[in-house]
Amino acid sequence: MRDPVRMDYHMQLHTEALIFAAEEPITICEMADCLEEVAGTKVSEGELEGVLDAVAAKYAEEGYAFELVNIAGGYQFLTKGAYQQTVGIHLKLSTKRRLSRSALETLAIIAYKQPVPKAELEKIRGVNCDYAVQKLLEKELIEIRGREEAPGRPLIYGTTTKFMDYFGLGSLCELPTPRDFRQPDSEVGKPEGEENERAARPLAE
Repeated sequence: MRDPVRMDYHMQLHTEALIFAAEEPITICEMADCLEEVAGTKVSEGELEGVLDAVAAKYAEEGYAFELVNIAGGYQFLTKGAYQQTVGIHLKLSTKRRLSRSALETLAIIAYKQPVPKAELEKIRGVNCDYAVQKLLEKELIEIRGREEAPGRPLIYGTTTKFMDYFGLGSLCELPTPRDFRQPDSEVGKPEGEENERAARPLAE
Protein backbone atom coordinates (compact mmCIF):
# COMPACT_ATOMS: atom_id res chain seq x y z
CA MET A 1 0.00 0.00 0.00
CA ARG A 2 1.43 3.38 -1.02
CA ASP A 3 2.14 5.95 1.66
CA PRO A 4 0.17 9.16 0.77
CA VAL A 5 2.58 11.30 2.78
CA ARG A 6 5.54 9.95 0.80
CA MET A 7 3.56 10.39 -2.42
CA ASP A 8 2.89 14.05 -1.61
CA TYR A 9 6.56 14.58 -0.79
CA HIS A 10 7.72 13.17 -4.11
CA MET A 11 5.05 15.15 -5.99
CA GLN A 12 6.35 18.30 -4.30
CA LEU A 13 9.90 17.51 -5.45
CA HIS A 14 8.75 16.87 -9.01
CA THR A 15 6.71 20.07 -8.94
CA GLU A 16 9.72 22.08 -7.75
CA ALA A 17 11.82 20.55 -10.55
CA LEU A 18 9.23 21.56 -13.17
CA ILE A 19 9.06 25.15 -11.93
CA PHE A 20 12.84 25.40 -11.73
CA ALA A 21 13.36 24.04 -15.25
CA ALA A 22 10.63 26.12 -16.95
CA GLU A 23 11.96 29.09 -18.91
CA GLU A 24 8.79 31.08 -18.15
CA PRO A 25 5.93 30.83 -15.63
CA ILE A 26 4.43 27.33 -15.82
CA THR A 27 0.70 26.84 -15.35
CA ILE A 28 -1.03 24.35 -13.06
CA CYS A 29 -2.47 22.60 -16.12
CA GLU A 30 1.01 22.16 -17.64
CA MET A 31 2.38 20.79 -14.37
CA ALA A 32 -0.56 18.41 -13.99
CA ASP A 33 -0.03 17.00 -17.50
CA CYS A 34 3.64 16.30 -16.77
CA LEU A 35 3.01 14.78 -13.36
CA GLU A 36 0.22 12.55 -14.67
CA GLU A 37 2.53 11.13 -17.32
CA VAL A 38 5.27 10.48 -14.75
CA ALA A 39 2.98 9.01 -12.06
CA GLY A 40 0.67 7.20 -14.43
CA THR A 41 -2.36 8.45 -12.49
CA LYS A 42 -4.72 11.40 -12.51
CA VAL A 43 -3.48 14.53 -10.72
CA SER A 44 -6.23 16.99 -9.85
CA GLU A 45 -5.67 20.73 -9.95
CA GLY A 46 -6.92 20.94 -6.36
CA GLU A 47 -4.29 18.44 -5.24
CA LEU A 48 -1.61 20.33 -7.14
CA GLU A 49 -2.69 23.63 -5.60
CA GLY A 50 -2.11 22.08 -2.18
CA VAL A 51 1.38 21.02 -3.25
CA LEU A 52 2.12 24.52 -4.55
CA ASP A 53 0.99 26.01 -1.24
CA ALA A 54 3.48 23.73 0.51
CA VAL A 55 6.27 24.76 -1.88
CA ALA A 56 5.45 28.43 -1.38
CA ALA A 57 5.49 28.04 2.41
CA LYS A 58 8.81 26.20 2.26
CA TYR A 59 10.63 28.89 0.28
CA ALA A 60 9.00 31.75 2.18
CA GLU A 61 11.27 30.87 5.12
CA GLU A 62 14.35 33.01 5.77
CA GLY A 63 16.74 30.23 4.80
CA TYR A 64 16.07 30.74 1.09
CA ALA A 65 17.02 33.65 -1.18
CA PHE A 66 14.19 32.97 -3.63
CA GLU A 67 10.45 32.37 -3.40
CA LEU A 68 7.59 30.87 -5.39
CA VAL A 69 5.52 33.54 -7.12
CA ASN A 70 2.21 33.27 -8.99
CA ILE A 71 2.88 35.51 -11.96
CA ALA A 72 1.58 35.95 -15.53
CA GLY A 73 -0.87 33.06 -15.13
CA GLY A 74 1.72 30.58 -13.89
CA TYR A 75 4.33 29.86 -11.24
CA GLN A 76 8.01 30.78 -11.15
CA PHE A 77 10.86 31.01 -8.67
CA LEU A 78 12.01 34.61 -8.24
CA THR A 79 14.71 36.25 -6.13
CA LYS A 80 13.43 37.76 -2.89
CA GLY A 81 13.47 41.53 -2.60
CA ALA A 82 16.32 41.54 -0.08
CA TYR A 83 18.68 40.06 -2.69
CA GLN A 84 17.55 41.89 -5.82
CA GLN A 85 20.30 44.49 -5.54
CA THR A 86 22.95 41.75 -5.58
CA VAL A 87 21.39 40.16 -8.64
CA GLY A 88 21.02 43.58 -10.25
CA ILE A 89 24.74 44.23 -9.88
CA HIS A 90 25.49 40.89 -11.51
CA LEU A 91 23.19 41.72 -14.42
CA LYS A 92 24.75 45.15 -14.73
CA LEU A 93 28.22 43.67 -14.97
CA SER A 94 27.30 40.82 -17.32
CA THR A 95 24.97 42.60 -19.72
CA LYS A 96 26.60 43.87 -22.88
CA ARG A 97 23.73 45.98 -24.11
CA ARG A 98 20.57 47.44 -22.63
CA LEU A 99 17.34 48.77 -24.00
CA SER A 100 17.75 52.21 -25.52
CA ARG A 101 15.47 55.08 -24.63
CA SER A 102 13.84 54.66 -28.03
CA ALA A 103 13.05 51.01 -27.30
CA LEU A 104 11.76 51.82 -23.80
CA GLU A 105 9.47 54.55 -25.13
CA THR A 106 8.17 52.26 -27.86
CA LEU A 107 7.62 49.43 -25.36
CA ALA A 108 5.72 51.75 -23.02
CA ILE A 109 3.38 52.88 -25.80
CA ILE A 110 2.70 49.29 -26.84
CA ALA A 111 2.05 48.25 -23.23
CA TYR A 112 -0.56 50.96 -22.71
CA LYS A 113 -2.13 51.12 -26.19
CA GLN A 114 -2.03 47.45 -27.30
CA PRO A 115 -2.89 46.09 -29.69
CA VAL A 116 -1.35 48.91 -31.69
CA PRO A 117 -0.01 49.29 -35.27
CA LYS A 118 3.45 50.71 -35.96
CA ALA A 119 1.93 53.77 -37.64
CA GLU A 120 0.33 54.82 -34.35
CA LEU A 121 3.62 54.27 -32.51
CA GLU A 122 5.36 56.56 -34.96
CA LYS A 123 2.59 59.14 -34.74
CA ILE A 124 2.94 59.28 -30.95
CA ARG A 125 6.75 59.30 -30.92
CA GLY A 126 7.17 61.42 -34.02
CA VAL A 127 9.97 59.25 -35.41
CA ASN A 128 10.43 56.01 -37.32
CA CYS A 129 10.07 52.98 -35.00
CA ASP A 130 11.31 50.18 -37.27
CA TYR A 131 14.54 49.58 -35.35
CA ALA A 132 12.94 49.78 -31.88
CA VAL A 133 10.13 47.38 -32.84
CA GLN A 134 12.64 44.93 -34.33
CA LYS A 135 14.79 44.94 -31.18
CA LEU A 136 11.74 44.41 -28.95
CA LEU A 137 10.62 41.50 -31.14
CA GLU A 138 14.12 39.98 -30.94
CA LYS A 139 14.07 40.26 -27.13
CA GLU A 140 10.57 38.69 -27.13
CA LEU A 141 9.11 41.57 -25.12
CA ILE A 142 6.48 42.18 -27.81
CA GLU A 143 4.77 40.01 -30.39
CA ILE A 144 2.66 40.37 -33.52
CA ARG A 145 -1.02 40.07 -32.57
CA GLY A 146 -2.42 39.99 -36.09
CA ARG A 147 -3.48 42.68 -38.55
CA GLU A 148 -5.61 45.77 -38.14
CA GLU A 149 -8.84 46.04 -40.11
CA ALA A 150 -7.65 49.14 -41.98
CA PRO A 151 -6.28 49.98 -45.43
CA GLY A 152 -3.18 47.90 -46.05
CA ARG A 153 -4.04 45.74 -43.01
CA PRO A 154 -0.94 46.75 -40.99
CA LEU A 155 0.51 44.47 -38.33
CA ILE A 156 -0.50 45.18 -34.75
CA TYR A 157 1.70 44.59 -31.71
CA GLY A 158 1.21 43.69 -28.07
CA THR A 159 3.34 42.70 -25.09
CA THR A 160 4.30 39.10 -24.26
CA THR A 161 4.39 36.85 -21.22
CA LYS A 162 8.13 37.57 -21.07
CA PHE A 163 7.30 41.28 -20.70
CA MET A 164 4.98 40.45 -17.79
CA ASP A 165 7.62 38.24 -16.21
CA TYR A 166 10.46 40.74 -16.68
CA PHE A 167 8.57 43.60 -15.05
CA GLY A 168 7.02 41.41 -12.35
CA LEU A 169 3.41 41.95 -13.44
CA GLY A 170 0.55 39.57 -12.75
CA SER A 171 -1.66 41.40 -15.25
CA LEU A 172 -1.66 44.56 -17.33
CA CYS A 173 -3.94 46.13 -14.72
CA GLU A 174 -0.84 46.40 -12.54
CA LEU A 175 0.85 48.84 -14.93
CA PRO A 176 1.39 52.21 -13.21
CA THR A 177 -0.99 55.02 -14.09
CA PRO A 178 0.36 58.36 -15.41
CA ARG A 179 -0.12 59.92 -11.97
CA ASP A 180 2.31 57.36 -10.54
CA PHE A 181 5.16 58.84 -12.54
CA ARG A 182 7.30 61.55 -10.99
CA GLN A 183 10.43 63.28 -12.28
CA PRO A 184 13.27 62.60 -12.03
CA ASP A 185 12.85 59.24 -10.23
CA SER A 186 10.55 57.78 -12.89
CA GLU A 187 12.62 58.95 -15.84
CA VAL A 188 13.96 56.00 -17.80
CA GLY A 189 16.27 55.55 -20.73
CA LYS A 190 18.85 58.03 -21.94
CA PRO A 191 19.04 61.79 -22.36
CA GLU A 192 17.87 63.20 -25.67
CA GLY A 193 20.42 62.75 -28.44
CA GLU A 194 22.19 59.84 -26.74
CA GLU A 195 20.41 56.94 -28.41
CA ASN A 196 23.23 54.46 -27.87
CA GLU A 197 23.82 54.96 -24.17
CA ARG A 198 22.62 52.30 -21.75
CA ALA A 199 19.19 52.51 -20.13
CA ALA A 200 18.41 52.14 -16.46
CA ARG A 201 17.70 48.40 -16.35
CA PRO A 202 19.77 45.70 -18.12
CA LEU A 203 18.31 43.22 -20.55
CA ALA A 204 20.50 40.60 -22.12
CA GLU A 205 20.69 40.24 -25.84
